[in-house]
Amino acid sequence: MSLFWRIFALNAVVLGAATALLLWAPVTVSVPVLLTEAVILVGGLAVMLVANAALLRLGLAPLDRLTKLMTTVDLLRPGQRLPASGAGGVAELIRTFNAMLERLEQERAASSARALLAQEAERRRIAQELHDEVGQSMTAILLGLKRSADDVPEPQRRELQELQEITRASLDEVRRLVRRLRPGVLDDLGLVSALTSLSEDFATHTGLLVTRRFDTDLPPLAPETELVLYRVAQESLTNVARHADAGRVTVALRRADDGVVLTVTDDGSGIEAPREGAGIRGMRERALLVGGSLDITPAPRAGTRVRLTAPLARKQL
Repeated sequence: MSLFWRIFALNAVVLGAATALLLWAPVTVSVPVLLTEAVILVGGLAVMLVANAALLRLGLAPLDRLTKLMTTVDLLRPGQRLPASGAGGVAELIRTFNAMLERLEQERAASSARALLAQEAERRRIAQELHDEVGQSMTAILLGLKRSADDVPEPQRRELQELQEITRASLDEVRRLVRRLRPGVLDDLGLVSALTSLSEDFATHTGLLVTRRFDTDLPPLAPETELVLYRVAQESLTNVARHADAGRVTVALRRADDGVVLTVTDDGSGIEAPREGAGIRGMRERALLVGGSLDITPAPRAGTRVRLTAPLARKQL
């Protein structure tokens, strides 16, 4: 039954009941209308309107649920569906909306995967150029300054040594940028070593106390999953340094029943409702890339907890 005929049938039920009452009830209407008769008619009208409103509310309730889902649906939180309750056109509308959500989620996941893979390829290219071109050039400058400093008098030697220190610090910064763009230790030594290096580098540059808790029986993971876990940990630590006003951070990686769970917990100011900025939405997109789920919640005592659950089997996009 279409929505039009459903509403028509509901109104017909109400009007039919009112007509039946008028036909069989011992009620007459005088001219002019008496006060008691007017009260009875107005009361009957009120009952008819209330009954009509209640029946319409019951019949259109699935549409209200569909409207609420439309206003709150987020493609970065897949799986939001409505049961196809109701009859006729209402159920068909809900099924069509659920199918549309399924297609949109698949298209969003595929486009996000392409964008993230292109981003990683660009990161790799830039890191390679920084390492091969800028890094080697600065190393050559550093060696040239050292040779020059050995052959000049003391005043000029001190200036050249200061230039050496500036160049060495710049070279260290370039190497740090290369590690952030493309962590070579992740490719060479695996996820645990990469997270250890990341947390140590974070502690050195921020002065925060970083605690690591890694299970020893972690299962083997696909390279894409390891990269997603690393990037989420990297973005989480960056957010802690920028916004949390924390003194301690815990990075944990443990084995789950069907995958691994990464948590980054700080003791900072905490959050009530995380703002979905570019960083958080980027983490959600990365989680979807491997079929994982990301949760950002207040920590049990204080601060914020970022929790990424990644399955062992990579999701096919």
